[in-house]
Amino acid sequence: MQFDFFEKEKRDFIPLSVVLAPQKLEEFVGQEHLVGQGKPLRVLIENGRLKSSIFFGPPGCGKTALARIIANLVNTKFQEVNAARIKPSEIKKLVDYLVNIYKSSGKPAILYLDEIHRLNRLHQEFFLPFTEEGSLILIASTTHNPFFAISNALISRSMLFEFKPLMPHDIVTILERAKFYLKDHYSVEVSQRAIEIITDMSEGDARRALNLLEMALLVVQRQGGPIINDDLIKDIMPQRVFSLTEDEHYDMISALIKSIRGSDPDAAVYWLVRLLEQGEDPLYIIRRLFIHSCEDIGLEDPDAVKVVQACKDGFEMVGRPEGDIILTFAVLYLSLAKKSNAVVRTLANAREVIRKTGNLPVPMYLRDANYKGAVRIGRGVGYIYPYGENRGVRQVYLPEEIKGMKIFKKEEPE
Repeated sequence: MQFDFFEKEKRDFIPLSVVLAPQKLEEFVGQEHLVGQGKPLRVLIENGRLKSSIFFGPPGCGKTALARIIANLVNTKFQEVNAARIKPSEIKKLVDYLVNIYKSSGKPAILYLDEIHRLNRLHQEFFLPFTEEGSLILIASTTHNPFFAISNALISRSMLFEFKPLMPHDIVTILERAKFYLKDHYSVEVSQRAIEIITDMSEGDARRALNLLEMALLVVQRQGGPIINDDLIKDIMPQRVFSLTEDEHYDMISALIKSIRGSDPDAAVYWLVRLLEQGEDPLYIIRRLFIHSCEDIGLEDPDAVKVVQACKDGFEMVGRPEGDIILTFAVLYLSLAKKSNAVVRTLANAREVIRKTGNLPVPMYLRDANYKGAVRIGRGVGYIYPYGENRGVRQVYLPEEIKGMKIFKKEEPE
């Protein structure tokens, strides 16, 4: 691979992640499920058949890099725009310019719109007629789940390609290339242990890995040292940087609840700590535990909801980090408790009965009779008060049309 993309005087002011960006598919690292030999996205790119698409995935996994490789391969106009920088008033001018290229050449231009989630739904849907008629190919990228961040109409007209966090060996490959680059251009060595630590800290984000290496380069140049080693990396970033993406927020809380439901305390506490360490709001976790204590434990252990309430009160009293002990107690209690979904099944049964039978009237003897004249019009007449001499007397409390129907069933259905 050739690293001399920029003149020396310019190179020092350009981020290392840009200088070392791949220029062709053979140099692209990762996303084998998309661009490996014979994989769908690679086939579309190599055959010039790529249609409007949405690239989604975490930062630093290659979405923009691949879009720029596409720009090098296509024989048509390629325009790159960041949605955070374009004004809504400029969108129409841009699209008109690109569509005119199609009208004059017969080939649709390609617009790479980075961070499309920055545009509201109305502005996103401005592209719809042009992508549908084929006068413009839109490649949109986002770090968000497209079903949360992008117009459904635009999604339905686009191919979806999910980019995954890079694997550790992918990050190592990228850093090894950077290692040769630093040696050739700055006479600075990078130790293998430093590469391993940066890989571990990068969390699958190539941009973060290269930015950290670049920071180390600046420090080494300042100190006049010949090597970037593990001690220097630890000094620059002594601990991991954790953060939660939108998908991770929902996926990890889902993993926590499913682990509790499956009575696996090891997994449940693991996901709890992952959530806490990556910045999740503890009170959000507690709110989900309240739901779970009724949904999946419920009548098998009615004290579960009381335990969660007590833990909520305790957490709010002491805060973090000691409050993490209280949250762990709650999660362990729920994990080890007996499970029953009778509450949620009963709720579903009631809704199904109502859906089928509609708005049945309340039987006259069950209607409110606490007002003057109620008895004269039959309200409450025939109601049996179930105490005293009437103790044990059974009365029907459902409408006549569905009496005898079992909505609450404590046991699981056969």
